Amino acid sequence: MNLDGLDPILRVMPRPSDINANGHIFGGWVLSQMDIAGGIVAARRAQGQVATVAIDAMEFIAPILLHDLISVYARVEKVGRTSMKIRIEVVATRDGGKTDVKVTEAIFTFVAIDENAKPRPVDIG
Repeated sequence: MNLDGLDPILRVMPRPSDINANGHIFGGWVLSQMDIAGGIVAARRAQGQVATVAIDAMEFIAPILLHDLISVYARVEKVGRTSMKIRIEVVATRDGGKTDVKVTEAIFTFVAIDENAKPRPVDIG
């Protein structure tokens, strides 16, 4: 699946240890994958290190199942002086690649940081 013309930043398959008591994947596991993908996009845009500072409007739309292939899409939504809002969407591919299901989405805020972990301008030059 190609989301709004974007290729996925990250693709991963959950493991049996990632299942909760309901037989679905832990929300924290997918949140971690989203943070990794968002961090990649934010670090590229900031041309350096970034830190996650907020997650807005997190919505779990459908459960992730054990044999799903998860594709995490991320794109820059807004850039401020030191921060960026990154839209992150997750799609599960199941049924041997026959079905794509959007499972969650959120807006993550990342701050560009310097070598002392202090905020710095996103646009260095």
